[in-house]
Amino acid sequence: MKIRRAVIPVAGKGTRFLPATKQVPKEMIPIINLPMIHYVVEEAILSGIDQIIFITSSGKNAIEDYFDRNFELEDFLIKSGKEKELELIRDIGKMVEVTSIRQKEQLGLGHAVLCAKDIVGNEPFAVILGDEIIRGPRPVTKQLIEISEKNNNGNVIGVMEIDPLETYKYGVVKGEFLANDKKTLRMTSMVEKPRPEIAPTNLATPGRYVFKPEIFDALKIIPRGVGGEYQLTDAINLLAKNSEVFAHVFEGERFDTGNIEGYLNATVEFALMNKDSEVAMRKIILEKIEKYKIK
Repeated sequence: MKIRRAVIPVAGKGTRFLPATKQVPKEMIPIINLPMIHYVVEEAILSGIDQIIFITSSGKNAIEDYFDRNFELEDFLIKSGKEKELELIRDIGKMVEVTSIRQKEQLGLGHAVLCAKDIVGNEPFAVILGDEIIRGPRPVTKQLIEISEKNNNGNVIGVMEIDPLETYKYGVVKGEFLANDKKTLRMTSMVEKPRPEIAPTNLATPGRYVFKPEIFDALKIIPRGVGGEYQLTDAINLLAKNSEVFAHVFEGERFDTGNIEGYLNATVEFALMNKDSEVAMRKIILEKIEKYKIK
């Protein structure tokens, strides 16, 4: 069955970016001239997704507005003769169908995904975290959808190799590689932030998933976990006991724009990758290295 919908949780308060996020959703902070969330939604669209389901909270209206038409601005650009800019914002308004669900209480990622149950219905769907950008030769969500299709439409978690000493920062998967695919594991469990000496692997998830609707059954019965929240990891572990869950080592570079270092890394990288900004960014970097005598 074609995966038509992607759930994107964006209800977090973005406290690492205060005071900017006092009024502006973290996901709307731009990397060059596009907000973070644009890159995430673009990945979904390139993966064949038809509908985005944002799980939001108060103060997040700007995200939905961004993917809507702005007729006042369009009229201004028409009168100003700014055809290029007009085409750009019109294209954004036509990108994809968007639905928003308010998560009235911040009860964890598992609870956020469960909020989408009534709209998702009895269909498989993707989950993409709104502050994790992954760039590569092929959209990561599309890679996971293909692995799901090859394995009886099973549940698939995207994973990446990390420094074995940094397993305490991530959810780490345990399992055995398939005989015919050395990049895909049949997962037995996921361990949340294990110490390096007890981590089962160095394969961690940065927030890309493809689920069958049975994940909702697991989310409804798990107890609250760390921090009094409903953890998606707990539901995945429960699912793995009764169904097939695969973990796939995807192709692509991940940028954790949910923190300042990751955001700066993405900004520099994307500027260097863009022909319109590459020369300027190289010049700025070289000037700053000389100014601050960076070795």
